Amino acid sequence: MRLTIFGSGYVGLVTGACFAEAGNHVLCVDVDARKIEMLKRGESPIFEPGLEDMLKKNLAAGRISFTTSAEEGVKHGLFQFIAVGTPPDEDGSADLKYVLAVAESIGQHLDDYRIVVNKSTVPVGTADKVKAKVGEALKARGVNIEFDVVSNPEFLKEGAALTDFMKPDRVVVGTDNPRTAELLRALYDPFTRNHDRMIVMDVRSSELTKYAANAMLATKISFMNELANLAERMGADIEKVRRGIGSDPRIGYHFIYPGCGYGGSCFPIVVPGLSRTARDYGYEAEVLNAVEHVNYRQKEVLFDKISRYFKGELQGKTIAVWGLSFKPNTDDMREAPSRTLIEALWKAGAKVRAYDPVAMHETQRIYGERKDLALVKNSADALSGADALAIVTEWQEFRSPDFDAIRAALKQPVIFDGRNLYDPAFVKQFGLKYFAIGRGERVSSEQ
Repeated sequence: MRLTIFGSGYVGLVTGACFAEAGNHVLCVDVDARKIEMLKRGESPIFEPGLEDMLKKNLAAGRISFTTSAEEGVKHGLFQFIAVGTPPDEDGSADLKYVLAVAESIGQHLDDYRIVVNKSTVPVGTADKVKAKVGEALKARGVNIEFDVVSNPEFLKEGAALTDFMKPDRVVVGTDNPRTAELLRALYDPFTRNHDRMIVMDVRSSELTKYAANAMLATKISFMNELANLAERMGADIEKVRRGIGSDPRIGYHFIYPGCGYGGSCFPIVVPGLSRTARDYGYEAEVLNAVEHVNYRQKEVLFDKISRYFKGELQGKTIAVWGLSFKPNTDDMREAPSRTLIEALWKAGAKVRAYDPVAMHETQRIYGERKDLALVKNSADALSGADALAIVTEWQEFRSPDFDAIRAALKQPVIFDGRNLYDPAFVKQFGLKYFAIGRGERVSSEQ
């Protein structure tokens, strides 16, 4: 099949590469000419395990190509996927200007039947707006051409996106046209052959399904962080509690790991976005409001622990930071807890020596050159001259460090672990003080 992807960011590029891998002819459209030139050379602008290799393979096979021409894109594919960003607006709602701009472009160039597939993360009712925008552009041209608008939300985990797409646990399609549903079923058939995983529903239910799924996962995280903060005050160990409740199949082990808050491109947009949509419909979503509030507060936990330990005297101190991306196996730093910590340390007069396996260039892009930020080549270099170590991202290479080397390198023998990577009793055997999230020991200003 022939399909067009508008947007070559995280969702668009993964979607295009995977559809090409299944033998389709894919054309990706993006307004960023520099990004398009990179992609034509087979260079991925984002880090996702396996993506660049898949991209190069399908470029060589002629199954994927890239352009800045919206007209070329509309003429190319029966399926017109919209996979552009929907950044949060000032009031927390999703900004649909990029989605609607693509819809207008499709209407301006449409010359035959097309299926417009919205894969961007959007609030309920967006499909109606897309349909209206395409219709307005057609009316301005004085033509009447049939088209359908479909909701097809993505459920990709950064760091495992290719597997999620190639072997999905479900494919949600929102449409009111049975013929369109069958065309989407045929498109996704290579990924669902072993078991029919396509769930067809009305458009608004499909749009809400995306928001509801992410909001549920974010709720589990914030709830566990609430329990962790409570466990710390009670002298309990949240990791033991986690294993105790996770063994209940009604709860399960997924997304019940406490930490220093969630980030990324979905949860921080979806939770306030759904709250805002609820208010538009005259309903106050109190649980969602609490989820967002808890997460903002949790992102400050590591800094609060560090500040209390040093009795608020951080001026001139240097803190080593391990992990900058919001989660492992990605270079995405959108809403990352590391940013909250680093910026709070700077405000308090401290310096930062930071290391991340893949997010160093993104950190440089965000913050530029600063005297109070040193981006180093490895985790050991981050410790050099540091007063303490803070762990923010649970990269695999941080899980079994040389604790003797950490103890020798740090001016103060203390670790602040925002991801609960280690056993407290084991770490303390090396003469290190260890403060994690909800593991029974609170930081006292009397240290």
